[in-house]
Amino acid sequence: MTVIDIPGSKSVTARALFLAAAADGTSTLLRPLCSDDTEGFAEGLENLGYRVDREADRWHVEGRPAGPAAPDADVYCRDGATTARFLPTLVAAAASGTYRFDASAQMRRRPLAPLTRALTALGVDLRHEGAEGHHPLTVRAAGIEGGELTLDAGESSQYLTALLMLGPLTAQGLRIEVTELVSAPYVGITLAMMRAFGVEVEREGNTFSVPPGGYRATAYAVEPDASTASYFFAAGALTGREVTVPGLGAGALQGDLRFVDVLRAMGAEVEVGADATTVRSTGRLRGLTVNMRDVSDTMPTLAAIAPYADGPVRIEDVANTRVKECDRLEACAENLRAMGITVHTGPDWIEIHPGTPKPTEIATHGDHRIVMSFAVAGLRTPGLTYDDPGCVRKTFPRFHEAFADFTRDLTAV
Repeated sequence: MTVIDIPGSKSVTARALFLAAAADGTSTLLRPLCSDDTEGFAEGLENLGYRVDREADRWHVEGRPAGPAAPDADVYCRDGATTARFLPTLVAAAASGTYRFDASAQMRRRPLAPLTRALTALGVDLRHEGAEGHHPLTVRAAGIEGGELTLDAGESSQYLTALLMLGPLTAQGLRIEVTELVSAPYVGITLAMMRAFGVEVEREGNTFSVPPGGYRATAYAVEPDASTASYFFAAGALTGREVTVPGLGAGALQGDLRFVDVLRAMGAEVEVGADATTVRSTGRLRGLTVNMRDVSDTMPTLAAIAPYADGPVRIEDVANTRVKECDRLEACAENLRAMGITVHTGPDWIEIHPGTPKPTEIATHGDHRIVMSFAVAGLRTPGLTYDDPGCVRKTFPRFHEAFADFTRDLTAV
């Protein structure tokens, strides 16, 4: 058995930074993810005047319920979608201040419109300086009364998360009716974390009622990243080995742990314990049709191992993967075809047929998940290379070293 220590969750770390910054008192984040995305988020908070003391395995955040200390600031969000969506929402509740946000070329292409329309509907003075619905943008804060909203979160659940976390910072709270929702488990993470910081959200179907009153500081342990764990679970299923990830068990917040259910359906043995999850290979992978709407960040992981199954693998309801760091659905198809695999695609689906992949250079499109997913395929197809291997710094700077160590452990078992 190979045991792999996975770094902290990007999604949990980003939410924890927002909640800690908004809380009354100083919060301590235990085992936060240290990567380009999360360090960019922390740097953005510092530019806004929040105090963030970063140690190796714990970050201390001094909360400011009244909002940023800086009355005027420029924030560069790098490639981080959570940074680019959460920080403008955080500052919008401040009593006063002018805050300008920009991001990388990659992040400028990603949509913001449903979130910024919602903020504008709440009375926020928010202006896009370039393309409507995209970065760069300026927020002139003057406080938010709150009230009722209707939101389409069919493109990204981060829009809903940002507004839910904003709710306690408004004078009257928020009532949000959601018409479409993708990646619903991520909203579950948000609600659980808000509860840990002292706020209970009432939910009736897709209607969320968020009370005013703010947050209280706490010590919060960040669990390992379930999306990152998917590469190691898939590697075990693909190579005939057994892989255990501690820290991700039955009580895990992250819905992407459900990726192991997909591996189970393909023939792997899966054990989800109280504080760890184990995947054991049975020596073969079955083809299947699977809806991955709620675990779409793991779609590339499945796509990369699909050619080694004994039948076609069809992944459905993943239209939102087309508006991530790149068009992930098309990127997977492009690379699999370059490997000699037959692939069919539609607006929200991809079908991958069995084959014998050949080595090629993977076109990463600057997307960390494309690199890490096809690294798994490289266990069965030696010789794969990447046009931008370093883009893994976004979520897992040491991925290549960690995966090489993991591969040695697998072959030594």
